[in-house]
Amino acid sequence: MKPFIPDKAFVDPRSLKYEDGQRIIENLKNYQVPIFHSRKVEIEGNSKKEDYLKAKKTVYVTVNKQKKLRVCRPSADYQFALTSSCPGHCEYCYLQTTQGEKPYMKIYVNIDEIIDVIKEHIDKHLPDITTFECGSITDPVALEHITHSLARIVDFFGRQPNGRLRIITKFDNIDTLLSAKHHKHTKFRVSLNTEYIIKTFEHRTSSLEERIRVAKKVSQAGYPIGFIIAPIVIYEQWKEDYTDLIQQLSDLFADYEEEITFELIQHRYTQTAKELILSRFPNTKLDLDDKKRQLKWGPYGKYKYVYPKEISSKMKQMMYSLIETEFKNARIEYFT
Repeated sequence: MKPFIPDKAFVDPRSLKYEDGQRIIENLKNYQVPIFHSRKVEIEGNSKKEDYLKAKKTVYVTVNKQKKLRVCRPSADYQFALTSSCPGHCEYCYLQTTQGEKPYMKIYVNIDEIIDVIKEHIDKHLPDITTFECGSITDPVALEHITHSLARIVDFFGRQPNGRLRIITKFDNIDTLLSAKHHKHTKFRVSLNTEYIIKTFEHRTSSLEERIRVAKKVSQAGYPIGFIIAPIVIYEQWKEDYTDLIQQLSDLFADYEEEITFELIQHRYTQTAKELILSRFPNTKLDLDDKKRQLKWGPYGKYKYVYPKEISSKMKQMMYSLIETEFKNARIEYFT
């Protein structure tokens, strides 16, 4: 797909103190993005839906002063961010709530300071290996053509005997990452789903074909690879479609000898997320009927609506059986 180009960029004056900030601003100018120097991002919509749509075309170039990283179970030990939010319009996404009513994208420019924080967390756990997720509040690849920051981070982890990075994406602009010196210290995971889910709910993201092509490219570049299948959604043809997806992957990676990991996540939502989804996507085909779900206490202090245990157990059993049958070199990291 064509790389995302924002309609406008707000620049925090503090960003100009950083070489990476100046470089990123020049890249935005090369894409002919209007630049506004301000500590405040102004989204001027006439409704909440319009606020959302305009925010999704706006970036804010700023700094990330976070010193203590949050844990990120079950994916990794910690999470950090080079950007926040995402240009995708996935109807079910949990970022619908965590990024607020105006989810513009932040681009952080103090990369060396972020690296220093990561180093501190690695050193704190020596001699153990510490893992880091950089895709918890963003898609780290979505803005890489503008920032080139992820390639720098991959190179950094390639030099760390006790640090490992995990990348996750739905986008295909990965050219800067193919020549990065990762030394197999970065696991590259691609977020996949059935054709129906991608076309119906994952708007403005790369197609299934493009994402699989990403997985082939990064595997050929020597990265350890994995797939996140999420959210697994119950719909009329779900069993047949997920079976086709796993079989398609198996055929395409039949000659791949290294381990392939899978992370499986069933569809869930909070009551707050449901209200936002319905306001932004009033014609959504997502099944948000609370009566068909059961409540599960989430790690961030909110109840989530998940599939009843009887259904989720069958879902888990089917997916495990499919993957274990179709792949000789697969490892399922978790189902949640």
